Amino acid sequence: MKKILLGLLIITLIFSLGDISFAQQKPIPGMAYDLRRYEEITGKKITKFNEAPMLAELVRQGKLPPVEKRLPQNPLVIEPIEEIGQYGGTWRQPYMGRADRWVAYGQRVFEYLFMFDKNGKAYPNLIESYKVSKDRKRYTLTLRKGIKWSDGNPLTTEDIMFSYEDVLLNKELYPITPAWFTVGGKPGTIRKIDEYTFEITFSESYGVFPEKEAYFGFPIRPAHYMKQFHIKYADPKQLESMIKEAKLQYWYQLFSLKAGWLGDNPEYPVLTAWKFTSVDSAGNMIFERNPYYWKIDPAGNQLPYIDRWRVEFVQDAQMFNMKVLQGEADCASFHVDLSNYTLFMENREKGAYRVLRWPAGDGAMVTFMINQDVKDPILRKLFRDKRFRQALSLAIDRNEINKLFVFGLAKPRQASLTSFSPYYDPTWEKAYSEYNPSKANEILDNIGLKRGKDGYRLRPDGKVLELTIELTDMWPIWVDIAQLTAQQYWKAIGIKTTVKVVERSLLGVRVSSGEHQITIWNMDRAVNPIVDPCYLVPYRSGLQWAPLSAMWYATRGKGGERPPADLIQLQKLMDQLNRQIDEKSRSKIMEKIIELHKDNIWMIGTVGEQPQLVIVKNNFRNVPEELVFDEILRYERIVHPCHFFIKK
Repeated sequence: MKKILLGLLIITLIFSLGDISFAQQKPIPGMAYDLRRYEEITGKKITKFNEAPMLAELVRQGKLPPVEKRLPQNPLVIEPIEEIGQYGGTWRQPYMGRADRWVAYGQRVFEYLFMFDKNGKAYPNLIESYKVSKDRKRYTLTLRKGIKWSDGNPLTTEDIMFSYEDVLLNKELYPITPAWFTVGGKPGTIRKIDEYTFEITFSESYGVFPEKEAYFGFPIRPAHYMKQFHIKYADPKQLESMIKEAKLQYWYQLFSLKAGWLGDNPEYPVLTAWKFTSVDSAGNMIFERNPYYWKIDPAGNQLPYIDRWRVEFVQDAQMFNMKVLQGEADCASFHVDLSNYTLFMENREKGAYRVLRWPAGDGAMVTFMINQDVKDPILRKLFRDKRFRQALSLAIDRNEINKLFVFGLAKPRQASLTSFSPYYDPTWEKAYSEYNPSKANEILDNIGLKRGKDGYRLRPDGKVLELTIELTDMWPIWVDIAQLTAQQYWKAIGIKTTVKVVERSLLGVRVSSGEHQITIWNMDRAVNPIVDPCYLVPYRSGLQWAPLSAMWYATRGKGGERPPADLIQLQKLMDQLNRQIDEKSRSKIMEKIIELHKDNIWMIGTVGEQPQLVIVKNNFRNVPEELVFDEILRYERIVHPCHFFIKK
């Protein structure tokens, strides 16, 4: 664990330039290296390339070109965590519901221009190199020559320009330019230099662009395939016919459907290790190896090792646990509930699996998100009163929650940045986190919330003050802690609270439109929030604690609602943060943001920094024993699942 924490402290270096290199004696397991760089480090030459037997057969049949012609000039080499792997097999990975398609595929294996290493530093991925102007306004990037889409067509700047000019800037496809690609209220501009080189320019300094792109990802679309569905390029009659055939109304609906790499279109070309091919009779998504994947191992073996990846959607937590206990989950990290730790440990031998404990990058695994934009005007005034939020926080017994639900393995704390974040503040971690119901009652009395005859407090209009917590049951522990808080902690201070379990997609709609009062989510992104400060600043859609304020910022005042002054202050500080070109300046701005949170407690945490359980079959190899389980780093994607393998 100490090694992990020391490694995470290096995250303060993540904003260094792309052309800076650090002296290394040997390759680090789980890391990626340019072929030339790998040969330089090891002194070994990789002169011969190999491929999976299923692809070798296609080559013999003349259906595929030789592997040498399918790889780029300078492929990325993955240093194995354990050993050179074996080809073959199917990776079975269960998830609770199709809403997690993005978690399963996008967050684990998707490929962006940049990628994070295990210390949170962005390095070239789809690009081979990049240069940055001194003022951090202009980035010149060069694609890795010879990378091909899964259908064999080359990746070039034609794809970049199409994705920028005809997709990202098209208001029917992107009504709002993504906030991460916008600085000073203006989106970046892209200019083609040659077939593989392009330039991205921002109106103001944008020192964190590589890290932002490594997380959010520039939406690269295969121009050769997607133009047939774009109104600018398609034959009008053919396009209209396809729209009708798909039972849609508009061209942009068809375009989005055809770009559905998450299981809507098996014909869509990809750059990932596996490509979606079908949905089986049980509704599971089947992915097969991409014959043009552009990463290799030190022996010259084209990755991935595993032939197929089956993402299995189960109905509920009980079915998920059953698959784990019966040994039907080869490698599963999402939905592995810490409250079932003893159950999983007791069945390891029977299920032939091991239970890994990765440190989670959660500031709070269960966080009460108090909607600052709630529609009810009386509740809005109350929710925006920091004293009310402070009282709710003081009423929660975090030590009891830790013992009852997670075997004391987590850390009672306020929703705040983790202790292994470079911006960690211990006073924020402890702010209003002690169990003090007497103080909570005193605060509520001072606010003027009198108790009625039944003991519950009354609103200013004389009605009973009743709160509703809406949440999904994707994590059963969320429901359990919500019920305990409602029926015991908040009831004890006179607040009547109802817990309502809502279907996940419906809850998402309600949250985005600000219809909810309180919801529960985990406060992840708590290691280095600069990349995506959604729990620190209301700035993008889907934000649980201030959705309309976030929409106002994202649309530059055209949508949502104007935030109160303190939230506008957070937004202005974030703008300053993005423009800074050195870590010292960023740290000073982060201190100001944290000071506002320490006093206001917009989010109420319970426990955090808990271990994330990861279930791995004994014969499923190259999975690290320790890894920070973090949303920003995209979980296990930073150690390249393409080199996981099934040992025979």
